Amino acid sequence: MSSDFRTHNQKDAREWVPVLAKYRQPDALRSSFELGVSVIPFIALWAMALWIANFSYIAAFGVALLNGAFLLRMFCIQHDCGHGSFFDNRTLSDWVGRVLGVFTFTPYDVWRRTHSIHHSHAGDLDHRGIGDVMTLTVEEYNARTKMGRLKYRMYRHPLVMFGLGPSYLFMLQNRLPLGLMNHGKKYWISAMGTNAAMALIGFLIVFFGGWQALVFVTLPTVLLAASVGVWLFYVQHQFEETHWKTSENWQLHEAALEGSSHYDLPVVLRWFTANIGIHHVHHLYSRIPFYRLTDVLRDNEELVHRGRMTLRESFRCARLDLWDSAQNKLVSFKDARN
Repeated sequence: MSSDFRTHNQKDAREWVPVLAKYRQPDALRSSFELGVSVIPFIALWAMALWIANFSYIAAFGVALLNGAFLLRMFCIQHDCGHGSFFDNRTLSDWVGRVLGVFTFTPYDVWRRTHSIHHSHAGDLDHRGIGDVMTLTVEEYNARTKMGRLKYRMYRHPLVMFGLGPSYLFMLQNRLPLGLMNHGKKYWISAMGTNAAMALIGFLIVFFGGWQALVFVTLPTVLLAASVGVWLFYVQHQFEETHWKTSENWQLHEAALEGSSHYDLPVVLRWFTANIGIHHVHHLYSRIPFYRLTDVLRDNEELVHRGRMTLRESFRCARLDLWDSAQNKLVSFKDARN
């Protein structure tokens, strides 16, 4: 993490709100263009991989992995739809999000609600468990039984967090409206409707391309996008100097700015991730379309440096496991023992 994460003479988090409000207006043509340059290549590469599978499963697998980058971008656009920032028309945004959710294996209305909870309580130690990465304090971890500590260590292991975990999340957990099962039929309709559409597409893939098309083309695309997506979500909030406080000391805008990183990615990766790395700005004002987040940084240099993290620096985040309330930072299991 850049050493200039917190410096003097910086704006208070709430002072940024009226500044950022100037960037909230989406452009329908630009949004349509961004949607097109994501969905059209995705469909083209998907069709190409299905055709190549007739001759070489390995080559088809390679194309499928490349296509995972476009699926990741589609999820990021779905993310903007969920915030109502992609189109002025909320109904249009929601239906674009629902259609994209079929391809990202994500029931849109369920995800939108849990993600809203994440935005409303990110960094609040008294409101954890929905739409976030499970994070224990050092005290909570030490109070667990040996089996409880082992389970948490397994959950936080990189192979589980970024390998098995994303597969479970998108393939299994998303099939039910977990966390919202008693909150009305809307979320059941979202989950079951998405499942039905996925089943239909899966049937057509197998019918025309065989099981090989599902195994060597569709699943690699989805699982790669899922793993990278979880990594992005992780580093956006799980960095050493992040922000956690109890409810009585927690403040929404402060948590948004101090508890979200600016993941400064190379240009190509920034494009495929739809600027989601400019996450501190997004959390401060989630109604800004992703393609205007770069305008915010261009016009407000202070925000370029707030919470800045490079690609190389981000890999150190994988070793952080517990929130140390005494030091106000995330620490590793090893550091927590010292």
